[in-house]
Amino acid sequence: MDITKGQRGLVSQLVTGSLFQVGVKSVGAVVVDFSCFGLDAASKLSDERYMTFFNQAKTPCGGVEIIPSNNGDATTFQLNLAKLPASIDRLVITAAIDGTGTMSQLRDGCYLRFVANGQESSRFSFSGKDFAEEKALMVGEFYRKNGEWRFCAVAQGFNGGLEALVKHFGGDVAPPPSAVPPAKEPPKVDVAKVEPPKPETKVSLTKVTLQKSGDKISLEKRQDSQGFGKVRVNLNWNKNPQKGGFLGFGSKKIDLDVGCMYEMTNGEKGVVQALGKAWGNYNQAPFISLEADDRTGASTNGENLLINGDHFDTIKRVLVFAFIYEGVPNWAATDGVVTIHIANQPPVEVRLDITDSKGMCAVAMIENIRGQLSVTKLVEYFHGHPDMDKWFGFGFKWAEGSK
Repeated sequence: MDITKGQRGLVSQLVTGSLFQVGVKSVGAVVVDFSCFGLDAASKLSDERYMTFFNQAKTPCGGVEIIPSNNGDATTFQLNLAKLPASIDRLVITAAIDGTGTMSQLRDGCYLRFVANGQESSRFSFSGKDFAEEKALMVGEFYRKNGEWRFCAVAQGFNGGLEALVKHFGGDVAPPPSAVPPAKEPPKVDVAKVEPPKPETKVSLTKVTLQKSGDKISLEKRQDSQGFGKVRVNLNWNKNPQKGGFLGFGSKKIDLDVGCMYEMTNGEKGVVQALGKAWGNYNQAPFISLEADDRTGASTNGENLLINGDHFDTIKRVLVFAFIYEGVPNWAATDGVVTIHIANQPPVEVRLDITDSKGMCAVAMIENIRGQLSVTKLVEYFHGHPDMDKWFGFGFKWAEGSK
């Protein structure tokens, strides 16, 4: 079913059941982040935990959750409307530009679609022809009326970006870490008169996107932490690209694998990847492993490489790479993105945005530089493991392998 702008109707007429997915995608020369705001009856974000986005992937009740995307979606929200508390009166799906550009740069192919049991039931399409200088959109809205959930296709432009949207809905935005002033000596007070502090409710919108090859960010350990905690390197991509484009995929799905070459501070070197069943070890040296559920490399939930950041002092460098295990090499159409999640730090995003037909990509280098965790965007392409190894000087001997 095609949904048109401004159309309203019962959710039950668009999809079966209260558990379903809403997939969203933008097409154009701008990077767009999608979010879902859970609002109260006054259309305000009275509880910041009900903003679901890249820094907060799930609501406390589990009614809204960002799940790994499939079939070309840029972001997939899984909704279970029955789980939402009565205080949540509506859900607004939004889009905001990350960086420069305006919504007028969106091309045909943008959508919000309903999926249940793996099948698409309804789709709302939009493009930049309806917008001008806006940097954000309210794409669609779910709302309660007469005891039932309804949906409205909004596609309304909004001046300002994601921060302006948060403030519009009544939320408070936390300053970026660098903008936080140093702590001051607290004044002496009568303890008996002190009220318990209110919980922190500000939304942190901090995300680091390394734009160009060679861009770098360095992160320091928190003073109250032994190390960096669990570092999760997630690779996700469009697993069902359309035909055509650079070299063309044909009808075959594409399977990307994530892995790494590592060097320890004691000089030991190795490889962690599904190919050859080199799973690594999270709790013992090299303190790097593939996540158990993704060891086949064929998971539909993306690929995850885990680094034990509490032992980061034993690691010298980690070269994160991705390679095409199945499918025609066509990096242009994979929409590949690697996101490095570090406890108590903003996520670091590296997009595989350089067109090439070689089957292997050196994505990023994670290095231990005087105790800091440094991430450098590479996105350099090679014909295979030996070529990449030679370029970065690990010095391995290679043989054919399989998963």
